[in-house]
Amino acid sequence: MNQYLNIAIEAAIEAGNEIINVYNSSDFDIELKSDNSPLTRADIAAHKTIVARLEKTPYPILSEEGKDIEYSIRKNWETFWMVDPLDGTKEFIKRNDEFTVNIALIKNNTPILGVVYVPVSGILFFADKNGAFKSGKNIYSDKIKLPIEEQHDNYRVVGSRSHMSPDTEEYIKNIDSKGKPLEMVSKGSSLKICMVAEGKADIYPRLGPTMEWDTAAGHAIALFAGKKVTIYPTNAPLKYNKENLLNPYFIVS
Repeated sequence: MNQYLNIAIEAAIEAGNEIINVYNSSDFDIELKSDNSPLTRADIAAHKTIVARLEKTPYPILSEEGKDIEYSIRKNWETFWMVDPLDGTKEFIKRNDEFTVNIALIKNNTPILGVVYVPVSGILFFADKNGAFKSGKNIYSDKIKLPIEEQHDNYRVVGSRSHMSPDTEEYIKNIDSKGKPLEMVSKGSSLKICMVAEGKADIYPRLGPTMEWDTAAGHAIALFAGKKVTIYPTNAPLKYNKENLLNPYFIVS
């Protein structure tokens, strides 16, 4: 498994470098996809970089920027890569630095490996059966095992910076804050899941639309940090490679 984790880390960092090259330029070359979500040249460059790395492994790849693979083919995949080359394109366009590269390895509908890379800061989250970790530029010597025990007086709820839904807002109004004052924290991309995995937030409720590639890598980080990612309101585990790649509502806690 370490071999595949190393490949995913290298792919994420290389893709992050491609993203930063575009981020530091004056031309994002923004297009609108069929669902009106934005697409930039950074998304495309990151996708190509990741695919070039991962296609050398035995496993097929499902990427946001190459997602048109029929379910009749996908349903036979036991193990495959799930990729979001640039998670948080809206944050990228806003230049608020809160975007990530997400790579997960899925086996039997569950993430077994995940990498979340933050190109601007160089922060890396990665996880497999050996645990979840956060590191800086010296990946293995700097790594810290998650979760990090952090004392905070408030009950921290992390939510989307760009996609807060009315259902999520209603859920937060009725949340059990364990007797602590409620504190809202806004973040972009898969950093929300990573905040819970890290211990910097107590819960991330997402009662709004996301796609499987938005969550798979962060799900792995949370899972191997001892956290739960469950469907709301059934508490069943979030699964991957469904016929419809839209996620149900979920809670990370």
